[in-house]
This record gives sequence, C-alpha cells and structure tokens, in this order.
Amino acid sequence: MIKKILIANRGEIALRVIRTCREMGIKTVAVYSAADKESLHVKFADEAVCIGPPSSSESYLNIPNIMAAAEITNADAIHPGYGFLAENDKFADICAEYNIKFVGPTGEMIRKMGDKVTAKETMKKAKVPVIPGSDGLVKNEKEAAKISKGIGYPVILKATAGGGGKGMRIVWKEEDMESSWNMVTAEAKASFGNAGVYIEKFIEEPRHIEIQVAGDQKGNACHLSERDCSIQRRHQKLVEESPSPFMTDELREAMGQAAINAVKAIRYESVGTIEFLVDKHRNFYFMEMNTRIQVEHTVTEEVIDYDLIREQIKIAAGIEISGKSHYPHKYCIECRINAEDPYNDFRPSPGKITTLHTPGGLGVRVDSHVYAGYVIPPYYDSMIAKILTSGRTREEAIFRMERALSEYVIEGIKTTIPFHLQLMQNEDFKAGKFDTSFMNEFKLK
Repeated sequence: MIKKILIANRGEIALRVIRTCREMGIKTVAVYSAADKESLHVKFADEAVCIGPPSSSESYLNIPNIMAAAEITNADAIHPGYGFLAENDKFADICAEYNIKFVGPTGEMIRKMGDKVTAKETMKKAKVPVIPGSDGLVKNEKEAAKISKGIGYPVILKATAGGGGKGMRIVWKEEDMESSWNMVTAEAKASFGNAGVYIEKFIEEPRHIEIQVAGDQKGNACHLSERDCSIQRRHQKLVEESPSPFMTDELREAMGQAAINAVKAIRYESVGTIEFLVDKHRNFYFMEMNTRIQVEHTVTEEVIDYDLIREQIKIAAGIEISGKSHYPHKYCIECRINAEDPYNDFRPSPGKITTLHTPGGLGVRVDSHVYAGYVIPPYYDSMIAKILTSGRTREEAIFRMERALSEYVIEGIKTTIPFHLQLMQNEDFKAGKFDTSFMNEFKLK
C-alpha cells in the first residue's frame, strides 16, 4: 500500500483527499502557494511545503517545485485532485520517471482521451456512439462550411485542446461561419497554444449526463451510474444530481455499457468520467472523458455509499476492483457555492469571510475549506463549498436542499446561495424539465 501521498492541489479537494488518507492510515503532504498558507488543507496535512508565490503558474502548476516537495518529504505518490495538473500527461510521465505513483491514469491514457479528436476516433472503434462531425481537424473555414452543409446546421466549432467552456462556438447558418471560425481559432491559440478545431453537429435541447467509471490495472472495469449536470452557465456546472430525472432503466443500462466499453478500449486504470450529451429523444453521444476525479464525485458517493477517493488510491496501489457496477439507492443533489455575486453577472467576490454558519441535519453534507476569518484569494477558482442533500425521493432531496441553503450563512463576501435557493423553488427545475439551455431563461428575483 502507498505510505505517503503529496496532494498537488488546494482547497476543498485537497482537504477531501487528506480525510480519506487519514482513514486509510496514509501520511499526507500538502503543498501550498503563499496565498494559501492559512488554508485548512495546510493545517490538516501531516506535512506542508510552500511551493511558490500566489500565481498558479509559479505554484500549483510548477512541476519542478512539486517534484522537489515530493522528494524532500519522501512521498511515494502524488494525488493531483482536479484542475491544475490533474490531466497533464507530462506530469504523469514525470512521476513515473521518478518512481512516484501518480494517483490517476498513465500519461499515455491521458493523451488518448485528452485530445478530443483522438478520443472520438477511439470511441468510434469501441462502438461508443459519437456526435456526427468532421473526421479530425478542419483545415480552414471553407472546409468547415462544406462539412457543416453536409452535417446540417446548427453545428458547433470546438478547439481540440479546449476545456472549461473555452474555444467553442455555435454556428446557426452558413453566413456566420467565417467570423465564428476566426473567433474560435484565435481563442484556441491564445488559451491553449493550439489552434486546431473540429466540427460537431449541435445537439438541440441536450441533457449533459455523465457516467462515473472505474478501471484497474488488471483490466477490470465497472460503472457507478450517472450524474445529471445539465444546469450550467457558460458551460460551467452549477448543480449536479443523481439519478437523473430524465433517465430510464433502459437508457442507464445502455449508457453504462457504453462507458464500460470506453474504459476497456484504452485499458483505463483509475476512476474517471465519461461525459455524454443526450438529446430529447434519449439518443446519447460521447462528448469527452475526464481522466481524473471530478468536483461532483461526491454526488455519486452519496447515492451508492462509496468512497471514490479511497477507490482511486487502491487502484493506484495495484489493488483489484470487483468489476461490479453500482446503481443509486437514493437521490442526491449538489449545489456548488461560489464566491460570486449572482446579482452582478456572477462577478467573483474574493475577500474575508466574517461570519460562517454551516447547515447540518439528516441527509446534509458540506465539503469546504473555508472558515470564519478565512480570506478568499483572488487568484483561483471561486468555488468555496459544495453542499449536498440526499433523500428517498428527488422531491425530498430538493426540499432538504432548500432548508439547508436557508440555514447557510456566509457574510463578508457575496455568494451564489441566493441563486441556488431560487433554483430549488423553480417549478420547471422541481419537475425535472430542463436541459443545458435552462440558465439562458432563468432570471434572479
């Protein structure tokens, strides 16, 4: 078994990993930037090493400093969390080169699924449904227009190295192709250093439903059911839930088997997520694979009573999984609480938390790294907490979330709690009538 894990991340995910490691008897090393010296993950780890100034590029993305921290603390494994270096194939390769176990897939597996064009071709071979589109990257806007005419508008242009909602644009008609092409390629080049673009049919009224998967070093694979992540703003997830109110038993089995086929196709080892778009007729299409633990892994943990971080560590240690798939036995909803002002276009709201009261009670879970007196730095993602409520029915989970949010007090900064409270009271949301465009019409009162 692994003896000491360095967590190459910050905030609530670093704290989440530390908690499971402590339960498993594994020592932990926290790394932190100068801006995070008072963060809880620094206080709760067995050891802590400062790896640079506040800027991510000089700290949490600084591979030499992270590797040096692992060396001086004798860590035999590194957990990357999510974001930062979690899907960096070169980082995984470097860990392997220095005989430090990367708690995640190999660099080669990350490469196979990290480039969206390569991933799509891999999925086609594995007989996983994919969205109709270009065969590989598109050379120029003229070729893009020709392909789009064959597929049928609307289409979506996507940067092959994209992520986080960047490098994407919907094209509704041929006359808009040239300007859209120029915009996407410029953003892709500026954001990712790669101007490569491919085309897909734009799926109207889609649901964003993902399947949690796990695979071990022996080739065993299973799925751990679905999460519905359709409530999004600018391609950023706001609310996740399981089971999906749109799901049927037949669709769950078909998507689950497709996800297992995807895992086996690349002999994937670790936990991960296969993301699908599902149209209004319940046809599903592979979108991408996240080769890491996700923010919303906690939803799956609640509905199947399963510690995914523990499973991830066990797989990294070479322990075989059962290969048995899991299904929800209750309902769970997660709201991401961000330090943002929902009444001011969700503008970030860093600063000092003066008062904090966290909700509790049956079926309530809060994962967070903040406390009264904590200063939220302006350098990183604005998420400060995840609140989850579970119940025997979806209605019970929603009512419980409404109650818990009304108890949640965070003062000194603006948060998205008021938005989530109104969402829980929205009749369409309560009825499960939503898709990824839901936030385009939602208005805060």
